[in-house]
Amino acid sequence: MKKTPNFLFLFTDDQRFDTIGALGNSRISTPNIDRLASHGVSFTHAHIPGGTSPAVCMPSRAMLHSGRSLFRIEGAGASIPEEHATMGEVFGAAGYRTFGTGKWHNGRAAFNRSFSEGDEIFFGGMTDHWNVPAYRYDPTGAYDATLPVCPDPARSNEVALRNCDHISSGTHSTDLIANAAVRFLESVDTCHGGADSVPPFFAYVSFLAPHDPRTMPEEFLLLYEPDDIELPPNFAAGHPFDNGELHVRDEMLAGFPRTHAETRRHIAEYYAMISHLDAAIGRILDTLERRGLAEDTIVVLAGDNGLALGQHGLFGKQSCYEHSLRVPLVIAGPGIASGARRTEPVYLFDIFPSLCDLVDISIPGSVEGRSFAPLLAEDGVGYRTREELYFAYTDKHRAIESGGYKLIEYVVSGSHVMSQLFHLDSDPWETRNLAGEESHTELLARLRKRMTSLRDEWGDLRTEWGAAFWEAVSF
Repeated sequence: MKKTPNFLFLFTDDQRFDTIGALGNSRISTPNIDRLASHGVSFTHAHIPGGTSPAVCMPSRAMLHSGRSLFRIEGAGASIPEEHATMGEVFGAAGYRTFGTGKWHNGRAAFNRSFSEGDEIFFGGMTDHWNVPAYRYDPTGAYDATLPVCPDPARSNEVALRNCDHISSGTHSTDLIANAAVRFLESVDTCHGGADSVPPFFAYVSFLAPHDPRTMPEEFLLLYEPDDIELPPNFAAGHPFDNGELHVRDEMLAGFPRTHAETRRHIAEYYAMISHLDAAIGRILDTLERRGLAEDTIVVLAGDNGLALGQHGLFGKQSCYEHSLRVPLVIAGPGIASGARRTEPVYLFDIFPSLCDLVDISIPGSVEGRSFAPLLAEDGVGYRTREELYFAYTDKHRAIESGGYKLIEYVVSGSHVMSQLFHLDSDPWETRNLAGEESHTELLARLRKRMTSLRDEWGDLRTEWGAAFWEAVSF
């Protein structure tokens, strides 16, 4: 009998969809992610639905782990209630050994409900990559009530450090988390006494990179010369209108107006962080192979949201543009098509039911995601779980993607200020707004009507964010 496959889930922070060499970015070095893509299925149109908080990663991660849609998670995702089954919890109940390491942005109780083991656990959104306040696994689930503030050990004392499980000074978060993953894989029993002699594992490895502050070992920074970085076609010195979030934290990481030189530097540092991340992923994959686990392990690589970095004059992810909504998603392993690409649209919260389907685990009733498991087969081309996508950002932006077009509506300070209509097939950089052109009046009306239907299907209007947004629009 064939062994039940393990799962290794590699999750990155702020990695945009177009930052993988094998998938079309010839300017970035990602040899290890490339080899993963060469042996698996790459989804070129994986999306998040947006966010209900400027910290977009928090609701994104809550959706990933619960399989629930944007307006049916708890608040903005700071916690996952017990009635919402988590992915790790379900795999654990199915007999998997569950392990978690790295960033967890959805509450301590939900972490321990999801995993039976863990190490180098960071509860929060962001921190100094070289000095991560990380926890070892606490089987009681207690941890500390608040995120510990861990000072530089060189200037610390016993009293200042008493609330920290341990300080990870001098080790970059990427290596810290990768080391924990490698140690876990080293602990996996690989005896071959039969298909069921060793329980399969579900390992969730959640990196803090390439989220700012963008720091990394110098060797990776030296891979990229800012003057050689090519700016994207939609680079702008500033956003063309007030979208309601022009001065959120992420936007303050660069000066106004945006300059070519500063933007190139930011992109070079972003690429350097991803190359460092790629090297760490390579160590994890090498361990998997060296221990004889690769043939029995399905590897998932995904990111929680994108990032603008100068596109449309923005630097953050608080928008409904492609650079903020589209994310990497690669799945490889036994039973998965090799070297395949899928252009069919999927959401990150569709991953949960898809992985369940791969190993015949019953999908919990609380999960709303739609399984795209058929797309992972060799003959899976063309299978679609969704014909349209709905997006939202707090009470300010709503968008729909349908038939190759995207419509974005903006509400700022209680007023409907702008509509943008893009033909993504011919204008993937979203630079030509068709909303004001008479030839697109009928299409605009049709998309607006469909947007309101999706609003109701998603339960948007029942939330404080949706109520505030839709009160201001009259179409």
